[in-house]
Amino acid sequence: MLEPIDSTSLLSRASELVDLARKAGATAADAVVVRSKSRSVSVRLGKVEGVDSSESDDFSLRVFVGARVASVSANPGFDLRVLAERAVAMAKASPEDPFACLADSGDLSRDHPDLGLFDATDVSSQQLTDAALEAESAALAVGGVTNSGGAGASASMGGLVLVTSHGFSGSYMATRFGRGVSVIAGEGTGMERDHESDSRLHYVDLDAAVEIGRKAGERAVRRLNPRKADTGTGLTVIYDPRVARGLVSHIASAINGAAIARKTSFLKDRMGQQILRKGLTISDDPLVYKGSSSRPFDGEGVQGQRLLMVEDGVLNHWFLATSAARELGLKTNGRGARGGNTVSPTSTNLALEPGDVSPEDMIASIKDGFYLTELIGHGADLVTGEYSRGASGFWIENGALTYPVSEVTIASNMKDMFLNMTPASDIDRKFGTASPTVLIENMTIAGR
Repeated sequence: MLEPIDSTSLLSRASELVDLARKAGATAADAVVVRSKSRSVSVRLGKVEGVDSSESDDFSLRVFVGARVASVSANPGFDLRVLAERAVAMAKASPEDPFACLADSGDLSRDHPDLGLFDATDVSSQQLTDAALEAESAALAVGGVTNSGGAGASASMGGLVLVTSHGFSGSYMATRFGRGVSVIAGEGTGMERDHESDSRLHYVDLDAAVEIGRKAGERAVRRLNPRKADTGTGLTVIYDPRVARGLVSHIASAINGAAIARKTSFLKDRMGQQILRKGLTISDDPLVYKGSSSRPFDGEGVQGQRLLMVEDGVLNHWFLATSAARELGLKTNGRGARGGNTVSPTSTNLALEPGDVSPEDMIASIKDGFYLTELIGHGADLVTGEYSRGASGFWIENGALTYPVSEVTIASNMKDMFLNMTPASDIDRKFGTASPTVLIENMTIAGR
């Protein structure tokens, strides 16, 4: 059985570091240890290409001297006193930041719930190898698959230790297991590639390696002999859940408090207004049991609660950490994430809530449209909302998927897209960002 890493010594070390920073002249401080331990295997065409293993504890100390702030990082074995004194000296020489601070003590988490984030299953390198080989073999067995792009499997655990100068002390650990494969179908200039993967907090919840391989192979074969679609406007596009999750991520980025404070979001002036079609809801919940992005407290020690970021199409909340919240004259909602020495707002378990129509009925309702399975490029401008992406998928004729389509571009403005979205009923909540199949009306397609 895999044992959780004992965080007692790390909590003690982080607490001592904070105390030394205060003694060196800091008015406030917090110390973070990011723990990680991982093992992975990669294979291709039946042979092991790599076995990797790593383990680390990365310390970060953030100190405040009045409105001045500085951060330093170090590996285990550093001199605590030297690091604390160096951080304080750096802060004293830094420009003032009127918004940088620790979370208010009244916002700190007092009760850290068990969210089922840790799985004690110890997966050996041989088990990872067997799973990767099994997935690749199943994919190569699909008729029409001609080559492998490789398969892999991994097991990891990681977590956060946080201590602050105003009384917070906490830690949590989470595990993650994954497996996936990429394969090629066809020959010569007619080759097509696709993939399938799965990632879960608990090993027993992983999709079977054979099933992952079969799906990857079938997807690659379905893409053979694609055509270009005709250029047109006012067309209906259906986003497969794999790409619809990206749409939800765009919404999350556009309502991120840091982007709002910088005025770099096309939704910056839309709080309290309708941004999605009436009836649509986007939820965010950091406390989902066994949720992919769950956490008992955020990177500042604040416990977030489930929020309806968008309700009945109306924007209710920004994602907020303390610094962004202060800049906007608001309070944090526990969405701060540590990234190196910084704290930035992020989503947690984010979901576009499903509708009532099955994806099959949604497709059947369309006489002429595009079923989208892959997007290429980064043509989503979060400042203006302009959206233009390379795309591939399948053409819909008379309510059925027909021939594969590639080398086309879809375009619109995200303001209009969000108001013309209709979600289907098929959401899979295993993803940190979850979405059902999504239909969007009035898109432009550039093809032949």
